[in-house]
Amino acid sequence: MMIHKKDDLTAMIQQVGILPFFTNSVPGWSVEEHIDPAVWFTDQEGPWEWKGQLASERTCVYGKFIHNKAAFISPEWFPDLANWRRDGYDWEGWVDDDMAPYKDRLLMQYLETHPYVLSKTAKRECGFSKGYDTVLTRLQMQTYVITADFQYSITKDGKPYGWGNAVLDLPERWLGSLMLKRKPQESFERMVKHLIAIMPEADENTLRKELK
Repeated sequence: MMIHKKDDLTAMIQQVGILPFFTNSVPGWSVEEHIDPAVWFTDQEGPWEWKGQLASERTCVYGKFIHNKAAFISPEWFPDLANWRRDGYDWEGWVDDDMAPYKDRLLMQYLETHPYVLSKTAKRECGFSKGYDTVLTRLQMQTYVITADFQYSITKDGKPYGWGNAVLDLPERWLGSLMLKRKPQESFERMVKHLIAIMPEADENTLRKELK
């Protein structure tokens, strides 16, 4: 499937369920490998603009979810990814069992009371001088934080430019409760089985490593 427009990307996310943005160790499992070159790093609107649009429309959940790199997750499959990555915990349980570092708790406490906030604002308000990107990536990999949108700088002519400033939020505010009755390992096996059905040529062991 070739992605020429935003609707094509939406369809692929819905079909695959868990779709990395960039090429990885599983051939064919990325937006980058299916995008029309005409909209990849060109003057035309492409996936760089669509990612924020799809996230803000709640068509998908977007963030650094696969090996610390960006991925699109469909609302259908995000609860299973969260169940696996969180090992069945919600954030309160994660903190109560003393598994959350201090800086992770600091950022989460801020986000719990500041919905839909610019990442650079959260960084400043929480007083991070270093280590912010590491903390944010870790919380996204654990599925406790998502990128809800991107806000762009505007030229004098009113046109957006640049890479965009990430807007952060908590997935529960977007999708509701993520708690599942099945065990985390069951969620993991469901994801693997689904992706192998979509990509039968993929090496299962490699796919399992990518999901961990």
